[in-house]
Amino acid sequence: MSEVRAPGGVVLAVAAETDTGLKRQVNEDSLLAQSPVFVVADGMGGYEAGDRASAAVVDAFRPLAGDGYADLAGVRAALIAASAGVAEVAGGTTRGAGSTVTGAAIVEHEGVAHWLVFNVGDSRVYRHLGNELEQLTVDHSLGQELVDQGELRRDEMQSFAERNVITRAIGAADSTADSWLMPVVDGERLLICSDGLHSELADEGIRATLTMGGKPESAARTLVQRAKDAGGRDNISVIVIDVVSGGSPLVGEFTTGAPAVGDDLADPDLDDTTVPVRSS
Repeated sequence: MSEVRAPGGVVLAVAAETDTGLKRQVNEDSLLAQSPVFVVADGMGGYEAGDRASAAVVDAFRPLAGDGYADLAGVRAALIAASAGVAEVAGGTTRGAGSTVTGAAIVEHEGVAHWLVFNVGDSRVYRHLGNELEQLTVDHSLGQELVDQGELRRDEMQSFAERNVITRAIGAADSTADSWLMPVVDGERLLICSDGLHSELADEGIRATLTMGGKPESAARTLVQRAKDAGGRDNISVIVIDVVSGGSPLVGEFTTGAPAVGDDLADPDLDDTTVPVRSS
């Protein structure tokens, strides 16, 4: 675990773990945990060079690391660079390459530190506060589409046979990233993870581990081990981030309520809730 002084006087405690799991020969996950940006990328199964694709995605975000705030333009540029990097990897294969990406970057909004949460694919960002857990991102997957259509219950997604079929990815025809903006709050804990965690461990198991798991380093190790104990059929990557101080005080009831990115952070022609990035 390391304590990190983030922009805006925010102090974080951060731990990251990645593991090949019990069934795969290669770890196709990559992660970056350097303030003010925290990212997990999962090389897509069934493609060649998934490990190189996820590494290219993470490399695209490295320029955002440093002492200052990130911003929406920088995240957008990183996503564009990630698409270019994955395309270069894919060009050297016979079957293509791709990767999911999800993460959170600390940005300044109206003078206050906020999380800019973003997602392409089915890796996830969760927020834990008190005893409550909420998934901030929305999976780009066949399972999520069926849940949205009322044809599958959310608690059935973990055992859904086609849960690994994703509908957006870096390197795919649709690589549009969804994004949300929410204040950095004292006492909250973020979990950023690949699907190797949440496909093995239900939300209640994740919630219980984050509640009882102690410091980020211990919680991260326990999450990975619990996913392995449950089968470890995929690579497992987690970043656990505690907001120690310097964030906004919690006001009102627990809620993530992650609002969409508004015009203050977006480009003038961006009037929806996404960061539009598509592979050409």
